[in-house]
Amino acid sequence: MPEIINDIPPSSKLPHSLRALRSRNYRIFYFSQGFSLIGTWMQQVSLGWLSYRLTHSTVLLGWVGFATALPAVPLSPFAGVWVDRWDRRRLLLTTQALSLLQAGVLAALVLTGRITVVEIVALSALLGVVNAFDVPGRQTFVLDLLDDPQDLPNAIALNSTMFNAARLVGPAVAGLLIAGFGEGVCFSLNALSFAAPLAALFFVHPNLRGERRLGTHWWRELRDGVTYVWTLLPLRAVMLQLFLIGLAATPMAVLMPVFAKDILHGGAHTQGFLMAATGVGALAGGLFLVTRQDTPPLRRLLTWTGILLGAGMALFGASRWFPLSLVLSMAMGFFMIVQVTVANTLVQSMATHERRGRIMGLYAMALIGSAPFGSLLGGVLARLIGAPATLALCGACCAAAVALVARGRRD
Repeated sequence: MPEIINDIPPSSKLPHSLRALRSRNYRIFYFSQGFSLIGTWMQQVSLGWLSYRLTHSTVLLGWVGFATALPAVPLSPFAGVWVDRWDRRRLLLTTQALSLLQAGVLAALVLTGRITVVEIVALSALLGVVNAFDVPGRQTFVLDLLDDPQDLPNAIALNSTMFNAARLVGPAVAGLLIAGFGEGVCFSLNALSFAAPLAALFFVHPNLRGERRLGTHWWRELRDGVTYVWTLLPLRAVMLQLFLIGLAATPMAVLMPVFAKDILHGGAHTQGFLMAATGVGALAGGLFLVTRQDTPPLRRLLTWTGILLGAGMALFGASRWFPLSLVLSMAMGFFMIVQVTVANTLVQSMATHERRGRIMGLYAMALIGSAPFGSLLGGVLARLIGAPATLALCGACCAAAVALVARGRRD
């Protein structure tokens, strides 16, 4: 059993904070992913706005989120087995190419005026299938790109910073483009953005660590991964908290168009600014983790940011003043990204090399697999009790769930 890393190494100086970028392979992949993620965030904003514009239905918003995330539930654990078996670079080449194709089809349908609810849900489901393989593959691939395995916590924190820098730029640009040219332009730019990671994957030379056991049966490997997670209490607790956070926090993203248009009386640019504010907070959270010292311990940080995230959701639901909603969006972005990044660091630090793909597959199931149920629940509750009450209820449940998990973990 590997030694559990409880803290990210101290990073008081900028060069030390960027130490993972010393690895050529990681550096190439890092910047290419940053470019592509701007397009991904543009598509996410555009898809939510398009769905609500066509139907004015919160239930449809829930169904779109449900269709995108549902495949992660049954597929991610099996994808983790294949990640441990396959060439991860070839796997990512496949998933990035399929993501490009999905965005291209979506752009063509919107630009020609042929898009309907059926196509939106179907293409969202296709992207969900691709992500079920892409997430564990990409998370596991990070270690293969590093010259020094000790740089992994820093690489995870840098990934979060890059992810949220894109989250800051993408929604703001999408809001302006939707207002001026429509959603189809955003989908087209997202399709073009996948050229960067596809090109980068041809220039990296991964460092293979651990042996791939091609001779054993896939079911036995899957059972071994599940057993490992279940019997290691700290790992099981992190996975459970990820699932509960995803279930309770997903309605916030799903219902953002409702708050932008009906609660705050704005338009597509309002949604873009709210999501950009979330990105600012998340970027600050990523930078905090990159440069943080050795206190507080990561598990305690995981608990308190989860509780504060729930409180922020409840306050956001009650806000009717746009500036306050922006501030709360920033706070929620900060707490959410700290949650996900710290959980990722703890999970990978507890994973053995030969099980890393399977454990990250279960991580993806916990992180993404709760989203379809949270999306659907959020859409239905918003129709029954309204969007503000829905966020207040989900925020209270989020804080309570995190507190219960921390109490059961006894650390």
